[in-house]
Amino acid sequence: MRLSIIVLITVLVIGTIVISFGYLTNQNYIQIIEKSNTYEKLQNYKEELEKINQYNQQLLSELESKMANSDVHLEQLNQEIEVLKRVINDNKAELEQVIKKLSTTESKP
Repeated sequence: MRLSIIVLITVLVIGTIVISFGYLTNQNYIQIIEKSNTYEKLQNYKEELEKINQYNQQLLSELESKMANSDVHLEQLNQEIEVLKRVINDNKAELEQVIKKLSTTESKP
């Protein structure tokens, strides 16, 4: 009877150690996945910002060419160009911040 109690206690201790070790290693794995997911999300966000910036640059070029070819609605075209320039500058600033975050995230694996 005494031997069976010692065996049960030993099994419980070993089981607890195995479960604890598994839990701790699983937590590290989850943290690594979260870091890579954050990096991937920032990378995707950066790519989307670059696409938006290219599209806005294209719109700006089109508006400038319209303005050069026509005197009609000159004031409206000027306003649209100024709005697009502000949007482009805002996107560039945000893109720079994302690139900085990506570089810090990339250097902290």
